[in-house]
Amino acid sequence: MIETERLALRNWREGDAELFHHHTNNPAVMRWLGGVKTRDELREISDRLARWQEERGFTFWVVERKEDEAFLGFCGLKVADGEGSSVAGDIEIGWRLRENAWGRGYAKEAATASLDFAFGTLDAPRVVALTMMQNEASWRLMERLGMTRRADLDYHEPRWGDLNPIIVYAIERGGWRP
Repeated sequence: MIETERLALRNWREGDAELFHHHTNNPAVMRWLGGVKTRDELREISDRLARWQEERGFTFWVVERKEDEAFLGFCGLKVADGEGSSVAGDIEIGWRLRENAWGRGYAKEAATASLDFAFGTLDAPRVVALTMMQNEASWRLMERLGMTRRADLDYHEPRWGDLNPIIVYAIERGGWRP
């Protein structure tokens, strides 16, 4: 679907749920994402991501390294829909990469391609990204992407308990410079 210099962002297919479970369902990766999930919970997530692609034409796509087709995780777009969200209905960017892919620029490369898609193909007026204040690696990437912290849009989501508030970063179409 989308290619960068080193990566392919593609639709979900048979077998990806198992790779998703194997590579990203561990305490380090899931630290800020509600903890390790069961296989059934992860299959439900991967099924939902595949359905979004079918229904909306975008999703959190599988990220593969082109040189060896290794499953690195996901990155892409969804419609923000968190309970109590101040940004419900906005296009949201997100990523989740396996631990041994961290620190290599893959997340920024995939996120840049996703923002290009959001503004160039979807004509989104704004894209938001959500995290917790404690997840410094995530919000630092948001800043490197040119996103701005929008404390006025922070909100509490009941399912995240002590990790609240959800903090919001945003970038407007006119501010995007890949």
